[in-house]
Amino acid sequence: MTARVFVVDGHPLFRAGVRQVVEDAADLEMAGEATTGEEAVAALRDGHVVADVVLMDLLLPGCSGIEATRAIVAAAPAEPGAPRVLFVSGSAEDDAVVAALRAGARGYLVKGVVGEELVRGLRTVAQGGAVFSAAVADRLGCYFSAVHELPVRAAFPDLTEREREVLDLVARGLSNRRIARELALSEKTVRNHVSRVFAKLRVADRVEAAVRARDAGLGA
Repeated sequence: MTARVFVVDGHPLFRAGVRQVVEDAADLEMAGEATTGEEAVAALRDGHVVADVVLMDLLLPGCSGIEATRAIVAAAPAEPGAPRVLFVSGSAEDDAVVAALRAGARGYLVKGVVGEELVRGLRTVAQGGAVFSAAVADRLGCYFSAVHELPVRAAFPDLTEREREVLDLVARGLSNRRIARELALSEKTVRNHVSRVFAKLRVADRVEAAVRARDAGLGA
């Protein structure tokens, strides 16, 4: 299946470089380009562009990449085929990365990423996964371990003790199979726990659940 990529960046040379990388990949194709957040939101909203992945810069003329991402995600929060946002930015500051995730982004790469890593990131996000540059992942770990949040029980009063254990392992990036091994449960039981956690937290997927969990001190 070919993933359609919509590039939103104010720098022509960067867009040209991404276009070349995408066109060289057999399973990716360009859906379009935009130079501002407003232009990107309007193109997706009006159906002028249909994309699987929106490659978004943080700093854009007009509204920021964060604001544009919020609008894109809000327009189709959990619909099948809704575009997923992957940030690529020159900034790897904690606040920028966390703001991007809270806006609904599925990953964050630092500009200067080589072609192969960018292609892997686009493929991963198109398939519903999450991806981060190594430097971003390290900083996120330090950030969340340093943040003082509410006790987990108070943050998630509706979750059972077992569901909190499962959420903690989801926040650490473990698959259902790994969680099953860790907790000595069947994979089907883990899937049921994960589904109940998603329903109670009112989240659509593992990325949203992980962000909520890490905000509360889980997944460290």
